[in-house]
Amino acid sequence: MDPRILDRLRCPVCGDPLGQATDTRALRCPRRHSFDIARQGYVNLLTGRSPHVGDTAEMVAARAEFQAAGHYDVISAALAAAASRAAPDVGAYPLVVDAGAGTGRYLGAVLAALPDAVGLALDVSKPALRRAARAHPRAAAALADTWQRLPLADASTAVLLNVFAPRNGPEFHRVLDPAGTLLVVTPDTDHLSELVGALGLLRVDPDKADRVTGSLGGHFTAVSSAVHRAELALTRPEVATVVGMGPSAWHTDPAALATRLAALPEPVRVTVAVRVDAYRPR
Repeated sequence: MDPRILDRLRCPVCGDPLGQATDTRALRCPRRHSFDIARQGYVNLLTGRSPHVGDTAEMVAARAEFQAAGHYDVISAALAAAASRAAPDVGAYPLVVDAGAGTGRYLGAVLAALPDAVGLALDVSKPALRRAARAHPRAAAALADTWQRLPLADASTAVLLNVFAPRNGPEFHRVLDPAGTLLVVTPDTDHLSELVGALGLLRVDPDKADRVTGSLGGHFTAVSSAVHRAELALTRPEVATVVGMGPSAWHTDPAALATRLAALPEPVRVTVAVRVDAYRPR
């Protein structure tokens, strides 16, 4: 593992620094708590079993294919631009952390825009981390539950990405440098609006922005907000994938969804509309 990343990792059991063990593929702290590095390149920093279910291999493969087609490049570009504005405020070799990184595509895009930065993908899904570990030459990946204490040193992170993922306000605040930036991506009110009525999907809460700020628990101050949009022309299988990537996947009857999908004319015109909010620690 890149020593610039390893230097900022902390043992999830005792909080001591981690180092590369010389006798095995593992990271180890001075108290000899040991964490295996998987053959696919990510390190397992979970302590016990996580109560949260991560994406399955099938879900991750579908998401990777959808992203590789460029459908969500508007998000990658927005994050890369926002991170480029934020990272220069925080020293040499800034660390970019993606909490709930999935395949690592957004982290990879940000690192491509920040040639001096290193990156860490955190996720609870092993299939996702197998891809995230290869997202960029300057990225590492770790199995971690972002609802728990993050395996990072205090004030170690220059830019923290949170894309369609849960937000742990106290921990985000602890690991961010006082001059660091938290970038949160959430759906805007018209995100995938053409599919909501046609497929019976969940609508975006009109108070979503206020709820996001509230979820950060008063630890952050909003410094900027922008909405980014793109128009997509999707096949029916691609529509099924984008539905499966969101919360409607857990609230929609599969048989009813399949029937409604079959009735859609191709290509299916869909609006991508996301809000990128930047926060600084208080």
